[in-house]
Amino acid sequence: MRRSAALTALALLAAACGSSGGGGGPAGGGTFTYAIPADPGILDPAMGVLTVTNTTLSLAYDTLVNLSPDGKVVSGLAEKWDVRPDSVTFTLRKGVTCSDGAPLTPSDVAASVNHIADPATKSPIYGVLVPTGMKAEADDAGGTVTLSMPKPFSFILESARAIFIVCGKGVKDRSLLARSTSGSGPYQLTEAVPSDHYTFKARRDYAWGRQGATAKDVPETVVLKVVPNEQTAANLLVSGSINGAVFFGPDRARLEASPGVGKKVISQGNGQFFYHQGDDRPAHDPAVRKALTQAVNLKELAGIASSNTGRPATGLVLEPRPCQGDSVTGHVPAFDPAAAAAALDAAGWKAGADGVRTKGGQRLTLRLMYATTRGAGVQAAAEYLGAAWKKAGAEVKLNGMIDTKVSESLNATQDWDVAWLPIGVTLPSQLAGFLSGPAAPKGANFAHLSNSRYESLIAKASLVPAAEGCPLWLQSESALFEDADLVPVVENTVLQASKGGTYEMQSGFFVPTSIRLTAGG
Repeated sequence: MRRSAALTALALLAAACGSSGGGGGPAGGGTFTYAIPADPGILDPAMGVLTVTNTTLSLAYDTLVNLSPDGKVVSGLAEKWDVRPDSVTFTLRKGVTCSDGAPLTPSDVAASVNHIADPATKSPIYGVLVPTGMKAEADDAGGTVTLSMPKPFSFILESARAIFIVCGKGVKDRSLLARSTSGSGPYQLTEAVPSDHYTFKARRDYAWGRQGATAKDVPETVVLKVVPNEQTAANLLVSGSINGAVFFGPDRARLEASPGVGKKVISQGNGQFFYHQGDDRPAHDPAVRKALTQAVNLKELAGIASSNTGRPATGLVLEPRPCQGDSVTGHVPAFDPAAAAAALDAAGWKAGADGVRTKGGQRLTLRLMYATTRGAGVQAAAEYLGAAWKKAGAEVKLNGMIDTKVSESLNATQDWDVAWLPIGVTLPSQLAGFLSGPAAPKGANFAHLSNSRYESLIAKASLVPAAEGCPLWLQSESALFEDADLVPVVENTVLQASKGGTYEMQSGFFVPTSIRLTAGG
């Protein structure tokens, strides 16, 4: 996996916003306005690493398959598929057209995949959303396209639900995709004003959505309004100026108590922290990692980090998970300050006159890095961790910074010992490059992890069909927690709020055919 993929994982956790916009009108007309927290940037699907970018793209682009709410694969552009250990052949629906009127062909699908996999493209989603080594071959006469891997791959079918398919003019001229769309989705981008708004118009002929969904009753217009300040977004929602957004900060409580606001609590990835295991770091020693974990009351930390809106963490993959089960409970070192102190003593870290432990003249110093853009809960969580580890005999230096600086420190400067870092993926296989393999800056393994049991389990799991491999994938996550390679603290939730409209989202993507305006919208 490419080193740039580490940035992808961090970016995929940016909170996605969903909404329906003001403008009024019955189903099938009017304007649905949706607040997004940042500008989506370049709109070429091959370069889409931020959640806000993929949220935007999901209005205009389709995927070969989709997932049902319970995680089952259902139809998309493909009406059926034939899965083999190292390949999957999709039969495309007939009558699908691109936004410019051109018919969708298997060659378009193959070009979308192969463009991402081409090293010259330098696509940051290659190795994450598109598995490393994947190739596509089209049979236009037969109406099929085959995705293949060099060896058996567990999630070869499931991986197709994250690949946006470019068609029409955009296939031949990718430069058109920077600020426009060329997809088969139910909406087409008609206006892009960076850092302000993006306007999409409905394609009324659209009739090939998931399981045959159409665009007959969706709003005529969807506007994505860039609203970086969550309090401003909340004010706009309450006043009816926008019809929806996702909230995770202090304004969430206000909206939950606000009459007339539609409310849905959804999962939004884990709050968790990693130990840097480089050769010169204290946490290189597994005994130190386990002791530092035992020194923290993770239940209290979970409440602080999530402002008491989270749920117990049960795994590393976003819902809906292809592998259901709890890989966390019983596998994380339990809170035991006395055992933590004894373990640090046994590892040779002795308390000095000032209370800070030392070993061989080196102080037990932990530089704790976290993103200041993740809200007050993460700041408070960092302070709580600092206090717990100081009590255990560590010297803790809190280092809060914006997301871009966190990414730089993870990969280039490596100036950290512990990082509060949520990573959001939809398949367990997408984690492998971050949790094993070449260490940063040569690879995406930013924490320098080397867990032989994890590597053995994922190697076995990757070679069998997804359902058969799920127990192994879950065991591989547990192996990481048992060695305190990373510590899952809490499953974060966000409030998906709406007013004057309804909509569904899945893993940061719109389900665009679900968007509706309601009375008073």
